[in-house]
Amino acid sequence: MDPTSDPTTYPTGRPTARPTADPTADPTTRPALRRSPAVHHLAIVVADLARAEAFYAGVLGLEVITRHADAAGAPRAVWLALGAQGAFLALERAPVDAPVDAPVDAPVDAPWRGDAAPGLHCLALPIDAASRQIWRFHVTSAGHAVERESAFTLYVRDPDGCLVALSHHPTPADL
Repeated sequence: MDPTSDPTTYPTGRPTARPTADPTADPTTRPALRRSPAVHHLAIVVADLARAEAFYAGVLGLEVITRHADAAGAPRAVWLALGAQGAFLALERAPVDAPVDAPVDAPVDAPWRGDAAPGLHCLALPIDAASRQIWRFHVTSAGHAVERESAFTLYVRDPDGCLVALSHHPTPADL
């Protein structure tokens, strides 16, 4: 069989993991990202949302896709387009009371930056909503706990403590 005609292989002919209905089938098999290689979005926590929007939209010319408000109606986030593939830059307002120091129970040698502190928040990679549980099993089997999740995204840490999001936004998961 020609490897380029098989949807379960990379263009190089290397086989990809085939998601199965039973996520316990093989913990060493990596599920395929939805559009590999691709970035779903980058998120940056910013101290001043208006200032950040003025830079990314005004200075760099990124198109504003949408704005989000918090429960009180105050601006919380601005999403900007990053090209034709649907990737976006999420500018997220840092909470006023955000912790910037490592928690007291964090390992001494572990790098740490509070998720709400200004700076790069996460790398988000696209997955299919249907493969969410397979991804959960895969990352936890590899020793990376799902730190938190939303209806659209699983969040894990890389070995250096950087937040990685596995996202199927805008399709919510069947929780």
